[in-house]
Amino acid sequence: MAPEAIFAVACDIGGTFTDLVLHDEASATLHSAKLLTTPQDPSIAMLEGLALLAHQVPGYVARTRRVAHATTLIANAVIERKGARCALLCTAGFRDCLEMRRHVRVTTYELWIDPPTPLVPRYLRLPVAERTYSDGTILQPVDPDEIDRIAAFLLTERVESVAIAFLHSYVNPANELAAERALGRALPGVAITTSAAVLRQIKEFERTSTTVVNAYVKPLAARYLARLDSGLGAAGFRPRLEVMLSNGGLGAAKTAGEFPIRLLESGPVAGAIIARHYAMRDGIDNLLAFDMGGTTAKACLIQRGEIPITDELEVARSQRFTRSSGLPVAVPAAHLIEVGAGGGSLARLNALGLVQVGPESAGAEPGPVAYGRGGTAPTVTDADLVLGYLNPDYFAAGSMRLDRAAAAASIVAHVGKPSGRDLLGAAWTIHDVVNETMASAVRMHVTERGGRLEDAVLAAFGGAGPVHACNLATKLGIRRLLVPLRAGVLSAVGLLVAPPAYDQVQTVKRLLAGADTAEFARIFAAMAEEIRGHLAAVETGAAVTFQASADIGYAGQGYQIRVPLAGMDAASLTEARLASGFAQHYRSRYGYFYDDVPVEVVHLRLSGHAEGPRYVVPEAASQPRQNRGSAVQRQAFSARRQALLPFAVHQRPRLEAGDRFSGPAIIEEDSCTTVVDVGTEVEVDRFGSLAITIMAEGERL
Repeated sequence: MAPEAIFAVACDIGGTFTDLVLHDEASATLHSAKLLTTPQDPSIAMLEGLALLAHQVPGYVARTRRVAHATTLIANAVIERKGARCALLCTAGFRDCLEMRRHVRVTTYELWIDPPTPLVPRYLRLPVAERTYSDGTILQPVDPDEIDRIAAFLLTERVESVAIAFLHSYVNPANELAAERALGRALPGVAITTSAAVLRQIKEFERTSTTVVNAYVKPLAARYLARLDSGLGAAGFRPRLEVMLSNGGLGAAKTAGEFPIRLLESGPVAGAIIARHYAMRDGIDNLLAFDMGGTTAKACLIQRGEIPITDELEVARSQRFTRSSGLPVAVPAAHLIEVGAGGGSLARLNALGLVQVGPESAGAEPGPVAYGRGGTAPTVTDADLVLGYLNPDYFAAGSMRLDRAAAAASIVAHVGKPSGRDLLGAAWTIHDVVNETMASAVRMHVTERGGRLEDAVLAAFGGAGPVHACNLATKLGIRRLLVPLRAGVLSAVGLLVAPPAYDQVQTVKRLLAGADTAEFARIFAAMAEEIRGHLAAVETGAAVTFQASADIGYAGQGYQIRVPLAGMDAASLTEARLASGFAQHYRSRYGYFYDDVPVEVVHLRLSGHAEGPRYVVPEAASQPRQNRGSAVQRQAFSARRQALLPFAVHQRPRLEAGDRFSGPAIIEEDSCTTVVDVGTEVEVDRFGSLAITIMAEGERL
């Protein structure tokens, strides 16, 4: 290996598989590995994967300059209730904030709500006699003796982590900081989280919930990151670990350990980042990123190169994938739709005798029946294998052999016989039902974002995404698909593309008329300094680019619209400019604007990212060979013909830029399989991506 070789390695840990990629920056080559996740300790699979890469590229460890990581550990810990024993200190009179929630009807005809049980039991939600006015004036300071008595109680209860969320602390955090100092002295070794550090904005329930979730997973995150850091050090890695945050930027391990709440969407957002890279590179204004793995499927509509950001994230929903039924987490995160539909999603007959797929999943342990690891219930992967889409002898880069006979027997026993279907009919029903589930969720997501499916390009990736993409696109009315090279590990590639980034928010709640906009500039300057500190921990000395915005609405309204700002200095924040920006964006969204109603600025937001060299997808070698055939065929099920047909089987590493062929075809590569049906045309573009066109019946290119 050349001594000047410099490497960047990235690892995306999912619910079923752990994906790794290694980029040789000297030769621009990319190596990958895929292995089953180890749920009991996800770091085990990551370290094993890094060792596998060492077999492909001996000696890379000593020349690695970046290690980036994305994980589902934090979200899973909340969902599975595997966090710390946690307590909450709250303002007296607000002890039941977490249970009172907001009165929102989860579904239209639901008379009773069944929200998730609070992460902190009531006897550990402790009222404190303190009070801060809404303008920040301290009415009653914290009594140190009271905090000492609370600390003594928490010590007897063996509490591992404490959340502090006092009323109006987003304006003045003095009482929270006083309580934090007193607890720190009395409870050394206990993790402490203040709402002023996690989320400086109004809405007491959301702020308290966010703080509690952060406290709940903080000890777990600290242990995991320390274990991972130790393992990386023992393996010879020297660079600081970078962790993907929910906003689509990389953060330092220190930031991740202090604010693990920002890792809830760590894994899914990496896929959206690389999809945006392709959208911007190819000039695609409407790109629907579709990432289907072993446990879930994610979709994100990327318009004009922008990933939508939301602060209305939820976790641990009591009615999975149903809004307002979970724990709100008001930190910036990519706006994705997530569905319990993956290769490991379990199929069964419901109470009405209909085939239902997901949201329960076989995960990595025991996994689908075909894995031969103890699974007994049929999954989507088992159905795809029976339908001929997957090669039983070449799955996950040949690391495992799939048992078709066992998969078939399970499908017949659990779905076929009970529903009166033969093996092929039962397998196709499983495949089709999971596609319809995903299609329904995608339609809702795109409608909410104001997009048009018929104008979109579907970018498919993830271990199972390219298998289902063609049939899913047909349901959605999408005609153009893009399957990038190494689609099965593409989220890991997204970690190489993502820049270090951090977001901050501050509630100001000022009427715009007569507002002191110089104060806004001072707040932005303070937030910028804080963001620079977080980014410097990832990439020292890098230039930072900022994007400012403000949440503005009519006075008295509960919700505002986000207005991008031209800058964050006093000259850019004049009353006239803020009013003009609000009028423009309000009118474009709702079609009208009231000029006789007072307007208020509620939140100031600032996003910063560090500039620097990142991975760029290289062009592929170009040696066009039109309509190249395939010597190998495999019987597989055609959705359009509703019958088994011979599908041409192509090995993706042998395809070159300019190659063209028609469906039905199956394209196999180490990390995934792409299936295209009758009536499709495939072209390999100059970057090695499969550009697929779905034609209407009887149509020809």
